[in-house]
Amino acid sequence: MLDASYLEVGGLERQEPVQAPGLAVDRLEAFLHRRLPGLLGRMRVEAIGGGQSNPTYFVDFDNRRMVLRKKPAGDVLPSAHAVDREYRVMQALASTALPVPPVVLYHAEPDIVGTAFYLMERVEGRVFQDNQLPGMAPAERRAIYLAMADTLAQLHAVDWRAAGLSDFGREGGFFARQLRRWNQQWALSRTRENPAIDELLAWLGEHMPADDETTLTHGDFKLNNLLFHPEEPRVVAVLDWELSTLGHPLADVAFNTVAWRTLPTEFGGIRGADLAALGIPSEHEYLAHYYRRTGRDAARRATPFHWAFALMRWAVMFEGIAARAAQGNAVASNAAEVGQLGLALAQRGLEAIRTPVPHF
Repeated sequence: MLDASYLEVGGLERQEPVQAPGLAVDRLEAFLHRRLPGLLGRMRVEAIGGGQSNPTYFVDFDNRRMVLRKKPAGDVLPSAHAVDREYRVMQALASTALPVPPVVLYHAEPDIVGTAFYLMERVEGRVFQDNQLPGMAPAERRAIYLAMADTLAQLHAVDWRAAGLSDFGREGGFFARQLRRWNQQWALSRTRENPAIDELLAWLGEHMPADDETTLTHGDFKLNNLLFHPEEPRVVAVLDWELSTLGHPLADVAFNTVAWRTLPTEFGGIRGADLAALGIPSEHEYLAHYYRRTGRDAARRATPFHWAFALMRWAVMFEGIAARAAQGNAVASNAAEVGQLGLALAQRGLEAIRTPVPHF
C-alpha cells in the first residue's frame, strides 16, 4: 500500500550513492548499468517512507529518474506483496487510456536486492496524504474528489480481455473467493482476539450477493494511491496495484468510500468534518457522480454488504500490520500503532450492517 512514493523529497541531488535500508546499493547499480545501457552518473537512492507494504525507493541517475518496488524481507502471507502482479497489470494497462506509470523491468530473483523487485519510470506530480486536502480552495478540493471518482469509473471500464488480462483472475464468484481468502488471511495474521472480525466474516458469508459482475479492480483505490498533475486537479497515474485482480467493481467503490465512514483518527477518515465548507462532496454526491459515469442503475449499487466487506478487509490488513510488527518485519516505523486500527475498523464494519446506509 504505497502512501508517498512519488512525492518530491530532499537529498536527491547528492552526487554520491545513498545507502538505503533493504538494498545492496553497489550490486543494484551494477545490475542496472548492465540491464539499462546509457545510464549516466552515479546512482542515487532514496528510501520512501510512509507505506505499510512493499518497500519503495527513488532510484536516480543523471539522465533517468525511476522508482523501485520490492517485496519486504522475511516471511510474508501467501499471495501478499505480489510485486509481479503489480508489474504485469501496469505493463498491460500501458495500452489503455487509464494513466499508470510506465514500467521498466521486473527481476524475480533475490540475488540483487534480497527479494523480487521491479522498476518503473518516475512520474512527476502530487500525492495527497490528508483526505481533507488542507490549504486548498473548496473548488479545488471538489475537483480533486470528482477526478478520483472519474478515474475509478475509467478503471472499471477497461476492456481487460483486450488488455491481455483474461487470466489475471477468475470471472464471477468474486466475493465467495475473497471471503475464503480473507478468512485465511485472518487466521494467518491473528495474534490477538478481535471478535468483531469474526462476526463480520460470519455475517458476510450469510449475506453473499448473487451478482457476478466482473471488471478489473484495483483493490486499494484511495486518494493517496493516485498521482495528480503538479498544478491541475487531474490524475496522471494510478499507483499501488498490489491487490489488483479481476473482481467486482462495487468492492472498489465501497473501499474507496470508507473515508466518509471513518474518523480522522481512524487512518485519516473525513467523518465529522464540515464537508460543505471544505468543498468535498458528500458520500452520496460522490457515489452519484460515479454511478452516472458508469451508468449503474439503482439495482446495481453498493449495499451494506459491500461496506462491511471493505471494512473487514481494512481490519484484517491492519491486523496483518500488527502481526508483522510483532515479528519485526513491518515496513513503517509506526506499524504497531497503525495495527491497533484493526479493532476500530472492524467495529465500523459492524456499524455498516447494523444501521441504515447514511448519506455522509
